[in-house]
Amino acid sequence: MKKSISLQSEDKNATITPMSTLSSQPYKGTRDYYPSDKRVQNYIFSNWKRTARSFGYEEYGAPLLEPLEVYAAKSGQELAGEQTYTFMDRGNRQVAIRPEMTPSISRMVAARRQEMAYPARLFSIANFMRYERPQRGREREFWQLNVDIFGVDTVLAEAEIIAMGSQFLKSFGATDDMFKIKVNNRKVIDYMMAQYLGLDAVQAQLMIKLFDRKSKIAHGDFRDQAVEIFGDAMAPEGLKKISALLAAKNMAELPESIRESSAVKEVQELFTQLEHAGVKNAIFDITLMRGLDYYTGTVFEFFDTHEDNNRSLFGGGRYDGLVGLFGAEPISAVGMAPGLTMTELFLQVHDLVPKITSTTEVYIVVLGDALKGASKLAADLRAEGVNAELDITGRKLDKQLKTAVKKDIPFIIFVGDDELQSEIYPFKDTASSDEQKLSFERIVSSVKDRRRAHLDDLDEFFD
Repeated sequence: MKKSISLQSEDKNATITPMSTLSSQPYKGTRDYYPSDKRVQNYIFSNWKRTARSFGYEEYGAPLLEPLEVYAAKSGQELAGEQTYTFMDRGNRQVAIRPEMTPSISRMVAARRQEMAYPARLFSIANFMRYERPQRGREREFWQLNVDIFGVDTVLAEAEIIAMGSQFLKSFGATDDMFKIKVNNRKVIDYMMAQYLGLDAVQAQLMIKLFDRKSKIAHGDFRDQAVEIFGDAMAPEGLKKISALLAAKNMAELPESIRESSAVKEVQELFTQLEHAGVKNAIFDITLMRGLDYYTGTVFEFFDTHEDNNRSLFGGGRYDGLVGLFGAEPISAVGMAPGLTMTELFLQVHDLVPKITSTTEVYIVVLGDALKGASKLAADLRAEGVNAELDITGRKLDKQLKTAVKKDIPFIIFVGDDELQSEIYPFKDTASSDEQKLSFERIVSSVKDRRRAHLDDLDEFFD
């Protein structure tokens, strides 16, 4: 059995041998965020925050480190035992770098169970670490939005969370045809495994994991592994029943025993509420499992429909039992977790990434010996709320201009002795190359007019 990755050297007295040349590359599975990358990241984070707040959710934060037992209790062996970065601290405690947020927020709610107002609507944006094979859309360090509602027992909670997920994508300009939402329920899954397929608890867990991987393996491999789980005696009938399940395009086509179960009726009620919330692209998918062990009811996933990125974007579900693991009275909870990387891919394939210029709004080019006066102009602009960068290098004009263009700064101000004397400055738009001669007041108003035209709330965008 694999073990979680340890950050502690086996030899406590080991020394690090200096290398002749250090690598300039980041640790495998992580990435550097240069200013142009951070602009896109901040754009996504800003839309996430704005949408979450529009639904009445408040932001929180949690530690980067948690006791390993927090994840071992309910996240499942694959996550807690195989993908988590762990180490032994100096107090001989097993500590984990968080691989997900759900156990942490459940712990936080348990700690103040009696003090919080319910329903509690909470969100966070944080980074996580998982030791898994890096690939397109999957990294070892990743950023994620976590949205959770505590204290609502009905499917109205799921409907709200799913509607918010839809709105997250639409806030970037997406339309309903760009994504679909697959829905299932762990109660349906449990009924299907135990009552319909006749599996015991161990077989059921293996079959759930197999269904979870169905889209990633060949049909023959799926069949062979299903036979192995059923055993020779059960396999013929079991495979027929699985075929009937997979043939069902909607709930009405499910085998009657499943269709008439109370679990399916709960799913039907959710679809009614989604319709009321204006969500039109949700479908029932009996094969949707979601691997984490803590889900107790609805599970859902958002999928990209673009042929170049036809895959899961993010998902979530109901986890009513997690808060109770921390010694508090159990409380119902529903959450989801869109990730930054998959959101970026979604925006790229659908051509929804806007052009985002530098946070610096003007670049002040210094002509001759005008640095002293240009410094005062820069200070005055900043006092008016304009983000101004002053060239202090003393370089030639062409090199100063190249810097402004390379940094993607929207405006350039030329400042020499004559400009300081007249208080009229050449003001150039780097995108259009248009140039005007403006007063200080006109420069400030022009910059702020552009700001309003490009962003509704610059402060939130770049917080």
